[in-house]
Order: sequence, then structure tokens, then C-alpha cells
Amino acid sequence: MSKEHWKNKIQIVDDFESDTASLSVNSMGVYFKFIEENKVIVHFKPLNEVFDTTIFNSNHGVLLNFERELIDEDDIEYALDVMFLFNKYPELEIKDAKEVVLLRQIINLIKDEFYSELASYIMLKTLLKVLLLHLIRSQKDDFLKQDLHQKRVFQFLELMEANFLNETNTHFYAEEIGMSTKRLNQILKEKLNLTAKQIIQQRQITEAKRRLIKSEISTKELAFDLGFSSMSSFSRFFKQYVGVSPSGFKKQH
Repeated sequence: MSKEHWKNKIQIVDDFESDTASLSVNSMGVYFKFIEENKVIVHFKPLNEVFDTTIFNSNHGVLLNFERELIDEDDIEYALDVMFLFNKYPELEIKDAKEVVLLRQIINLIKDEFYSELASYIMLKTLLKVLLLHLIRSQKDDFLKQDLHQKRVFQFLELMEANFLNETNTHFYAEEIGMSTKRLNQILKEKLNLTAKQIIQQRQITEAKRRLIKSEISTKELAFDLGFSSMSSFSRFFKQYVGVSPSGFKKQH
């Protein structure tokens, strides 16, 4: 995949300023503020949120913004761990010298690849995954201690992945899991800061983007494949989230 096709999926900014824009409403952000040789503070920006501008009191940091689809293309457990990390830990302090050195090395590899004339999307995506998995591993104890609510989140995401093309009603998933829609949304908001409907809609957008880029499907066919009653309702939905129409997005890619 040429750089022209993926340059809007990931963004790296050195000497970050607070008015640097996110990629889109579907983007996630992580800001590394290196305080000293053996200390780094990591700030996370979940989907549909913004960074607290008070964290940018110095410009000695590195910002990574990336589209959600970069994690959605992998296995569901990894995607859930990333979303859980971003929503549970708005700020993470790492003071182990070896950990800080390793983080610097991974970030430098990402930067080297990103700025290279021969930059590879697959390489960047892989390095980003290494970085995120490293941050997840630093909180390993919390992820290993799965409470009942976290297991419910796994259940919902697994059901959604298998059924989102045909089922977009929250009631279906709540009934399959064995709870009320209100309770399901409470659990999802607690763990992922999103409702079931929002998660399903984000998954629809990711799937729509993937098909528009990788296949010759028409907008009308895609609309009905994703469960929309008309092409116009799908186009309005897509433009609301992405900022351009499905046909406009396809032309861009």
C-alpha cells in the first residue's frame, strides 16, 4: 500500500502543541512526555474525546494519533485490550529505567519508519502494535484479573463481530448475553466509555471503509450489506462519521 493511501491513518508529531488536530472522530491518541532519563508520563486520548490541554505545559514529547481501524484489523482480544487501556488509564507513569529505554527505542523505530521514503504501512502497523502491547503488558495484572463485567464486554464484542452485519439493535445483544439493554450499556460505558450502539456504529464504519477501499462494491450494495434501509440513510450516516460521502471516500483511496 502506497504512503498516499495510508498517510491519513496515522500521525506523528514531535514538539507537540495543544492545537494539533486529531485525525478524525474515529482516531485515538497517545502522548509520551519524557520527564527525565528514567521517567515518562503517557497520556491517552480515547475515541471521540480530546486531550486535556493542561498536559502540554512543555513541548518535549511525542504524539501518535491513529485511526481505530488499525487495531480493528487484528484480533478482537487485542482491540479490546487497547480500548480498555485507553479508557481506564488517562495517564500512566512509568519510572522503571529499562522500561523507559525500551519505549524510547520503539518510538524511534516508529518515527524512523514513518519518515522514511520507503515507509511501509504493514511495518508501521506492526510497530504500533508492539508499542501498544508493551503498554498493555505494563498493566498486566489488571488485565489478568478479569471481573465479570469485563467478561461481559468480551461476550458483547464477540457477538457483535459475528452478527453486526445483520443485527444492529442493542436489545438483540443484551438478550443473547442475558441482561437488560440498560445494564449492558452501563457495563460498556464503564469499561469502554461507549454504548452498544456507538460500538456497533464504529464497527460499521470500519467495515464500510475496508470494503470501499478493497472491493468494487457499489454504495447501494454496501448500504444494504450493512443493514441500512436505503442508500441515502447510509450515506448520511457515513458522512456524519467520516466527513465525506462513501463515493468521496472511495475516490480519495
